Amino acid sequence: MHFRHSDAIWSEYPELVAGTVTVTGITPDGPAEPLIEKFTAVAEARLAAGTEAEFPEIQAWRRTFSRMGLKPTQYRCASESLLRRFRKERVLPRIHPLVDLCNAISLAFAIPVAVFDTAMISGGLEVRHANGDEDYLAFSGETEHPDAREVIFTDAAGRAHARRWTNRQSGHSSVRDTTASVLIVTEAMHDSASEDVPELVAAIADALGDVWRVSPETAIPTRSSPRVEFTC
Repeated sequence: MHFRHSDAIWSEYPELVAGTVTVTGITPDGPAEPLIEKFTAVAEARLAAGTEAEFPEIQAWRRTFSRMGLKPTQYRCASESLLRRFRKERVLPRIHPLVDLCNAISLAFAIPVAVFDTAMISGGLEVRHANGDEDYLAFSGETEHPDAREVIFTDAAGRAHARRWTNRQSGHSSVRDTTASVLIVTEAMHDSASEDVPELVAAIADALGDVWRVSPETAIPTRSSPRVEFTC
């Protein structure tokens, strides 16, 4: 399988910094809570000094959404949505140890982290502009079609696994109790992203090793080398 951003995405968003983690051996009973608390505490400290709207990581994604023609306070990147909910409720709902852990790391870094069940992906994933005929399975069970030119994550079968780039993932490849292998993708646009994304990727890989005793593979795709191959 593979993951990549299209040439058009790299051309239009040269400030993009992305990272991937792939791993096999995930179970629904990983003891992730101590690490979840650790990363959540980092987010709490950051939010004590100001709201998520002031974070450079969030401001950069807001500018990106505006460039995509989206109202950034209507369609938020995933990390902003998590931070906003956490600031108001002081807790995030528990879904699955892996999802909960990645959400906590996303909170700590204020950078979107997407987790895909690779068993539900055909061929690989590409971040590209939509044609408009791709199928997106919402968590409500309804099938949607992204707008033409919308930035999506799509596979060889024409499924959109995320809409509006980092706004909303699909229910089709979401993590469930039967998930064993995953592709984790993180993307950032802010000035220090070239330092922060590798640190975030390393944090995820270390956390997965601690909780599930696995050996993740990591990569930092670039414009000159955009394709990541993996065997999960």
